[in-house]
Amino acid sequence: MDYQKWLLCILVVGGAIALAGEYFLVRWYPGHEQRVADAALKMLPYQNEGLGIQMEVAAGIYGKVEVYPGGIRIYRPKLFGGGPSITITSKPNTTSSPQFSAQYLAQLETAGVRNELSSYQFEHLTLSGRDAAMIWQYHPRSRTMEVTARIMAPDRIVKAVCNTGYGNQAVYTQACDKSLRSIKLLGPPSNLIQPVDEMN
Repeated sequence: MDYQKWLLCILVVGGAIALAGEYFLVRWYPGHEQRVADAALKMLPYQNEGLGIQMEVAAGIYGKVEVYPGGIRIYRPKLFGGGPSITITSKPNTTSSPQFSAQYLAQLETAGVRNELSSYQFEHLTLSGRDAAMIWQYHPRSRTMEVTARIMAPDRIVKAVCNTGYGNQAVYTQACDKSLRSIKLLGPPSNLIQPVDEMN
């Protein structure tokens, strides 16, 4: 009799655990993942007078800010490292041109093929009225995505590099993309000579 009672207890407890597991996997976990993603993609304002930029940074990246001569680093610390980050630097535009040269853009566009880079993608676009180029490159060794934006103003060229870190690559690639596309350069207008193809 005792054996039958124990067996019945084990079956009841096992069934309860199985039902709880099913609820966790089917009902609660997908919603939890979506809530985590939504929280990571919430956009927070950031401005740096020294670099002359305004932008919005995804909350999943925006943790601490390090300021150093000529640049900043925005990052979300992780217990074991490898968190997402954005590094932004600025250098003078020696040509005073509001646009990148066709030769330079061609070099960026073909760099993936020339250097046999994996998952390399290039886009020429405008960001808040400035000529810009964006590059997405996947790094197989670290299994991270790096998104780079170069933005040109008559007085300076700003480079922003966002690394997804070791988190959810789909979420943090989107966080990087949204953050870099929000960058606005303060200062004189660019007065672009000809319209830049938004979808090139």
